[in-house]
Amino acid sequence: MWAEAASGPALFPYHDTVGKLTIGYGRNLDDVGISRVEAEMFLTADIQTVLRECMSLPYWEGLDPVRKIVVADMVYNLGMPKFRQFVNFNEAMLNKDYNVAAFEMRDSKWYRQVTRRASKLHTAMLIGIWE
Repeated sequence: MWAEAASGPALFPYHDTVGKLTIGYGRNLDDVGISRVEAEMFLTADIQTVLRECMSLPYWEGLDPVRKIVVADMVYNLGMPKFRQFVNFNEAMLNKDYNVAAFEMRDSKWYRQVTRRASKLHTAMLIGIWE
């Protein structure tokens, strides 16, 4: 087990020789999972990555804090490559046209997939207040 550590960790999940979903240095995700502390470490690292990615958006610095949360949440959920495919949304954001941006959010497959969360983000985009 630990002898395999010399070859480095598995950075993506795989099924081991008995079919258990495994990651890292042999962590059995099926039977052991991850702890709350580990989940929070992942979340912290993911948020840092998302915020770095968001800084590459030409309109990011001009956004108020609420709309930064909306954009960051979308990037977290979609990933930056898919988020950049929201061409009309991003154009509206560049023009500070938050009504059009909110419309584009609602008029998307993403919205239909994560409706409850997307609905809160849509409202926050429209009014600039987190409810």
